[in-house]
Amino acid sequence: MAATLCGRLVPRPGAGWLPLAHSVRHGSKAVTRHRKPMHILKQKLLAVTEYIPPKPSAPPEVFSPRTREAEQESGLVVFLKRDLEALFRDHKMIAVAQNNASNAEDTLILKQRLLRHDIRVKFFPVKVVRSFLENTPYRNMKPLFIGHTVLFVSKEPKAKEMLATLKGSPQMVLLGGCIENTLLSVQGIVDYSRLPSHATIQGQLVSGLTAMTSRTASMLQHHPSHLSALLQQYVKQQSAGAAAGVVAPQSTSVPEGAA
Repeated sequence: MAATLCGRLVPRPGAGWLPLAHSVRHGSKAVTRHRKPMHILKQKLLAVTEYIPPKPSAPPEVFSPRTREAEQESGLVVFLKRDLEALFRDHKMIAVAQNNASNAEDTLILKQRLLRHDIRVKFFPVKVVRSFLENTPYRNMKPLFIGHTVLFVSKEPKAKEMLATLKGSPQMVLLGGCIENTLLSVQGIVDYSRLPSHATIQGQLVSGLTAMTSRTASMLQHHPSHLSALLQQYVKQQSAGAAAGVVAPQSTSVPEGAA
């Protein structure tokens, strides 16, 4: 139990009103009351009256999941996808470049320079291009289409002309491309541009095949010609030996007849 002391407090001037009695608590603190355990009868009553929800008539797996309606593509998106399909089908070189704030005048000049080499510039929305590449053999080109991208396409591989033209347009940064159904990086396109032309390769191939054919023919004709030369030499030697044998008896018989 706590003891209480009461005392009188004398108000000081200017301190305001103070109570006449002030209680001070000493001793141990009060013990907090613990919760009593619930009576057994009350526990039974709560257990009996507890609400049990009814079980569903069918398991949850039977109920069909909520399906989201697929968004139908607009006519413009379908048209752009058809254009992209024709683009990838009819062109052997498709290069992707990043457009870094190139103005309209620089883009027009670049178009004219590339058009001299029959290389065209195409612009497509990135979302449409990525959606088109999802279900095509060119799906590995999706990482190239981020931000403002430009397509350089041509029906024949003209990587050397394209690289020479892009040197005058630093705003266009080459990212990669697809040449003759082969995905190439920037370094791969540079290495491809250093290869000789198709006509040069054909000339080298024809000259190599001609040299091999002539060498094969000469090798096949070497042994018969050598054999015929040896036979001719043998015949000459035999004819020379026979002539020498005929001349020797005639020279010995002439002195006997004279004697």
